[in-house]
Amino acid sequence: MVAQVQTLALLGLTGLPVQVEVQVSGGLQGVYIIGLPSNAVKESRDRVRGAFHALGISLPDKRVVVNLSPADVAKDGSHYDLAIALGLLVAFGVVPDDAAHGLCVMGELGLDASVRPVAGCLPASLHAAASGARWMVVPASNAAEAAWAAKDGAMGVLGVENLGQLVRHLRGEELLPPARAVAPEQGLYEIGALDLKDVRGQEGAKRALEIAAAGGHHLLMSGPPGSGKSMLAARLPGLLPPLSPAEALEVSMVHSVSGTIGAEGGAAGLVMRRPFRDPHHSASSVALTGGGLKAKPGEMSLAHRGVLFMDEFPEFPRTVLETMRQPLETGSITISRASAHITYPARFQLIAAMNPCPCGFLGDSAKGCKKQPVCGQEYLTKLSGPLLDRFDLRVSVPAVKASDLSLPPAKEGSAEVRTRVAAARAVQQARLAGTGLVCNAELSGKILDEVCQPDGEGRALLTQAAEKMGLSARGYHRVLRVARTLADLAGVPQVGRLQVAEALAYRVL
Repeated sequence: MVAQVQTLALLGLTGLPVQVEVQVSGGLQGVYIIGLPSNAVKESRDRVRGAFHALGISLPDKRVVVNLSPADVAKDGSHYDLAIALGLLVAFGVVPDDAAHGLCVMGELGLDASVRPVAGCLPASLHAAASGARWMVVPASNAAEAAWAAKDGAMGVLGVENLGQLVRHLRGEELLPPARAVAPEQGLYEIGALDLKDVRGQEGAKRALEIAAAGGHHLLMSGPPGSGKSMLAARLPGLLPPLSPAEALEVSMVHSVSGTIGAEGGAAGLVMRRPFRDPHHSASSVALTGGGLKAKPGEMSLAHRGVLFMDEFPEFPRTVLETMRQPLETGSITISRASAHITYPARFQLIAAMNPCPCGFLGDSAKGCKKQPVCGQEYLTKLSGPLLDRFDLRVSVPAVKASDLSLPPAKEGSAEVRTRVAAARAVQQARLAGTGLVCNAELSGKILDEVCQPDGEGRALLTQAAEKMGLSARGYHRVLRVARTLADLAGVPQVGRLQVAEALAYRVL
């Protein structure tokens, strides 16, 4: 007899059905795992043996072959442990054969028979539900996220803490309650203590930050050390609206595959707060784009539907920065390997900060170096023209005066700005309903021409400025997108001369 148990292999966010086949026969004693298993999968033999020992189950003195089908697809990860163990229990007659029908099983086993959490349970559960599985069996720690895939009731989710618990459930001795999707905790929507009131002065930069939040625009800030660039960037998530249910599911799938959803999702199992990622400038291209041995998502994908803050922007290696050009346009990134091509979403909002020159004091006669202005020009050349062209907003953040620091906090903080941003986003959502787009920064093609067309004076100003400033076609369209956001913030139906003029001002660094 050949016992069969269903599990899944994950290729990025896509699930691939894997059938675990177990055959017990005479011959050379031992447990043999075939079907292109990695070392992690081969080691499951010893983890399963240890778990069986903890339950008082002995392997028979026979030849046991475990085949992972399809055999021509590489298998990697520890999540095959539970499916292999269940296949062995069915083959030994410990669990009835029909009890495993309709199950999809994922989980890592400990030597004490505990079932430990694994990465990717949310996308795996979604695929299992779409494939017609009746039950998804996952570690208890992953049950909250997997339950969202079974919200419509077509599939049930069982969260198991140890192998013995699963055995008793399948034998009908101690039935487990199905996991339920839990409403997000109250604190998951709270922004925290960071407030724009903490930033003294910098009214121009605050205005640019509000525009960036309202339209989802990329922002580049340039200024001397200590001018507040990092403080401003850290307060941007507090201005953004909460994730919609569809966006929360997208973000949670990426974090589930990366194994970070436990820290981000809380008891609800979903990431409800917009991500804020701030990699160090020593990060490699693989860390930023994703890849490595298991082709995990990188910082750009982990910032999906959130903010990617890159401080000391020109200090990142040139090769790292150039990898961002395509994702900034398409909102996705494809990791190409000889065995597979894996695509992750990467619709993030880029906020970059830089000093005007290596020493940081270009234009300051008291602190400037002797290389001015050549040092600033050379420093800016670390950033390619096509990359700079992808920033909708470019703003200078001057040094803060001592007199500004002694002033009382501003009357207007994050709460007031967040209200205006929410109103502008609501206008955009109503305008873009049914298009699949979320905000003005994503506008392109025909819909860009329809919703961003300025009036006569605005069109004349844009045409004249584009010729004098030498704007590229991409720069021209980005000015239109920013102008549309400015019109939404002002509550006017059509882009006018004032909005075009302000949008053009943000194209000069």
